[in-house]
Amino acid sequence: MPGRGGATQDALAASITRAASLQSYLTVRRLADRDFRGDGFALYAYFRWLDDQVDEHLPDDRRRLAFVAQQRALLEAALDGRPCSALRPQEALLLGLVDRDGDRRPLRPAVPPPDGEGLPLCLRSMLDVMQVDAGRRGRAVDAPTLDAYTQCLSVAVTEALHHCIGHGAGAPHGADRYVAVRGAHVAHMLRDLVEDVEAGYLNLPAELVRHGAQPLDWVHEPDVRAWVQDRVALARSCFAAGRRSFTEVESRRCRLAGHAYVARFEWVLDAIEHDGYRLRASYPERATWRGGVRIAVRTARSALTGSPAAARGARQAVGA
Repeated sequence: MPGRGGATQDALAASITRAASLQSYLTVRRLADRDFRGDGFALYAYFRWLDDQVDEHLPDDRRRLAFVAQQRALLEAALDGRPCSALRPQEALLLGLVDRDGDRRPLRPAVPPPDGEGLPLCLRSMLDVMQVDAGRRGRAVDAPTLDAYTQCLSVAVTEALHHCIGHGAGAPHGADRYVAVRGAHVAHMLRDLVEDVEAGYLNLPAELVRHGAQPLDWVHEPDVRAWVQDRVALARSCFAAGRRSFTEVESRRCRLAGHAYVARFEWVLDAIEHDGYRLRASYPERATWRGGVRIAVRTARSALTGSPAAARGARQAVGA
């Protein structure tokens, strides 16, 4: 069986992350706590592999759902301390994450965090996301299901962020904890909507879908554009609330990561508004030098205007 959580596993996870996303690799490398870099790479690498299995390699819903159920059983056995073994190198990354988290528990406060926040919630929430993806390809879903899907992903990403960057430092709890990533996921789904529909993931209400037609033939229809406009407004309101919540994050690196994450998706909203809420097949400018500069500038502006000092000034200005 592959080793669990050791240097070899850390090197494997880092190499997988770097090959899949240089931006994610550099984010973990530069912003994660030194003792949690291995966890950051393992989280990315494990869920990258899981997502690829569900999206590309397993041929039908039955096998995709069985695969996710197998991973969930492996996770729950590891969390319960029951004997379990990894059949694949990527599964050893999951077990290594759980082992290391368990080894750190004596260092944690006696009172557990609210709502079980932390790595177990991150892992369970991401498997919830994978379970929805595994069973919905080619089928329209209702708005509550899409909202629940976004919430699970927001919880998973946010808990991963707080686990790896500024671990144990103060951070908001409850709904405010997840609102920024919720906005980012709404923007992400709009950015990829045409591509996702072509792949069978219908990330919009069932009544808006025109089955049997190419998405670019109908995503510019008035009812779809009106829905897109509402989603852009929702994402912007989430970003505004998220920036306010960042002022409660004690770790400067974690705040910077949050502002960068918002900036990475906020420019998508600008592009959609500029296009009159007509979604495109792709947005390649995000990977250009000019796009990178715009995101960097937005990150700096967001971090400066959302600093604790700025927030205190704003509260004093309104007498709060």
